[in-house]
Amino acid sequence: MDETTPPTDEAVETGAALRLVVGRIARRVRQAHTVGDLSHSEISVLARLDRDGADSPGSLAELERVRPQAMATTLAGLEERGLVLRRPDAGDGRRSVLSVTEAGRHLLTDRRSESVQLLAGAIEHEFDPTERQELLRLLPLLDRLAERL
Repeated sequence: MDETTPPTDEAVETGAALRLVVGRIARRVRQAHTVGDLSHSEISVLARLDRDGADSPGSLAELERVRPQAMATTLAGLEERGLVLRRPDAGDGRRSVLSVTEAGRHLLTDRRSESVQLLAGAIEHEFDPTERQELLRLLPLLDRLAERL
């Protein structure tokens, strides 16, 4: 099947159910964080910079699929908190690149740890060992789906 062929009813039903479930999990994890915490956009950009290294505002906007103006607002908030550092691009002095500061890395580590503990506790208490293995086996499929979107 190519990309122009409409999806089957089964694929549509699976996609709808997956969207609801993943949305509920993401909302609950986000709600578990403290008031005044970073926005989803700020966390996403901070995590991308931590994972992929320094990048330009334009490239980040493209990768995050937002307008450059929205990215400028997100980056300004991160800079104001001291979580990212802006420097001139070594290859092109007219451009700037942003990188994660130690404070940004620390915040990400704490947040990931908090999220992982929340998920791990729910998995440990709600699922038996066989179900936990089944969840683990599904992760590569979900990761492949995330890459395809």
